[in-house]
Amino acid sequence: MTDETQTPDSYQKYMLDDATKAKWYRIVFDLKKQFGKKPDMNGILFIIGVRELGQMRTFEKHEKMDLMHVATCKLLSYEGYYQFTHTDEEGWPHYQMVKNLPYSDLMSQENRLRKLVVAYYEDNGLFEAMDA
Repeated sequence: MTDETQTPDSYQKYMLDDATKAKWYRIVFDLKKQFGKKPDMNGILFIIGVRELGQMRTFEKHEKMDLMHVATCKLLSYEGYYQFTHTDEEGWPHYQMVKNLPYSDLMSQENRLRKLVVAYYEDNGLFEAMDA
């Protein structure tokens, strides 16, 4: 077992503090209440993608993958890795990569996304919607 001084910088940077962990678990719990099962990260990305697209309908498999990509780009835009460019004629948002993501291990990637999901919920007033 390694102590914190031996932990890679990328892992340290994306460790979740207690407040962020609490918000993350609140999101997961609320989604479990809404949908009847605990969502994994792909499920949460899908939900964010649908929200960003703004269309409630049945999606084909390739569209579901596209929705998760839209969500990932939206979340990573908070850190300046992607930039929104336009919405196409079918209403799909498009992003352009502005800088490459640094390499990080899977746990750091997961924690980065968790922090960004929490930021997304905060920015879009979704915690308040949970309370309503």
